[in-house]
Amino acid sequence: MKIEDLLNLTGGEVVSEPTITAINSVTVYPSKVEQGDLFISNDAEEISKAIQNGAYAIIFSDTVLDITDAEVAWIQVKDIEKAAFKLIRYVLISRESSFYLFTEHELSFMKMIVTQKSNIEVLPNDWRKMFEKILNSDAKMFICTDEKLMKTIKPDVSILNKEASCEIITDTLFKTTFKINAYIYQEKDIAPFHVDILQRVVEFCDLHHLPYELDRVKYTKHFVPVFIDGFLNIMVPSKSDKVAIFVDNLQDVYKAREYVRYNGAWVKTIVLTPPKTKVDGVDRPNWYVDIDEARDILKNAYFNYAFVYALDRTMLPKIKEEYSLFD
Repeated sequence: MKIEDLLNLTGGEVVSEPTITAINSVTVYPSKVEQGDLFISNDAEEISKAIQNGAYAIIFSDTVLDITDAEVAWIQVKDIEKAAFKLIRYVLISRESSFYLFTEHELSFMKMIVTQKSNIEVLPNDWRKMFEKILNSDAKMFICTDEKLMKTIKPDVSILNKEASCEIITDTLFKTTFKINAYIYQEKDIAPFHVDILQRVVEFCDLHHLPYELDRVKYTKHFVPVFIDGFLNIMVPSKSDKVAIFVDNLQDVYKAREYVRYNGAWVKTIVLTPPKTKVDGVDRPNWYVDIDEARDILKNAYFNYAFVYALDRTMLPKIKEEYSLFD
């Protein structure tokens, strides 16, 4: 690509007097730079390494950077991230690529049930890593959970069908029997308020002819219930009336507590969170400063269901044999 075209694409300005007029490829990692490449960075040390490796041009936005090699094309832009994604959009013109914005829950189910992931690229929520992955991937479909980054690439990025609804036949907070595509899946390890999310992912897979297996359905990392005793040992459900439910998002706490309110008025719930975490509908959440304090709360508080936010089941004591939730 000619330097002139680079300037037109990025809205940049050459602030050196380069002897080169074109570049070969582009990267955001100095270790990947080869002779004749364009390097994108605001880091002086990285730029130095890139030039040593043969970079012909640098795109940057930091106005305090020193021009260390005037023969290299130093291209100053207003926003380095936006400039990088303008280049990506240019590269994508010649590809038939589609982009989808997933929620974290949708992505978890997608990874869980899809049996063949060729031609699909899950993008990281980091612009540099995303840039490299798109640039070097042959995938036709890109999925990410970062709305800002995805809309920088494609302002009208596609989302899954939010109106998708699944038929629930029977349910508890921890087991759900549901019907998808005329087939009944009995007592699967999934919270009932996650089933519609699963339906959205299934519709997406059907639309794009992606093979999937719903027998793989289980709890996501976002909602993990574990039956325990008063010493936090993992128990067989029939022998325990206490459940520690590990969640990484407050929305699942709200939905689960709403479910309990309508379906289990006898259930006593508590919520454990890091200090000063605001939980709607809970006047006095149990704040913990560390794992030991969280353990003490679970040992001493009266509850049936304890929602533990921002910790995972590794806080529970290790035992020789663990039981599945409903053995």
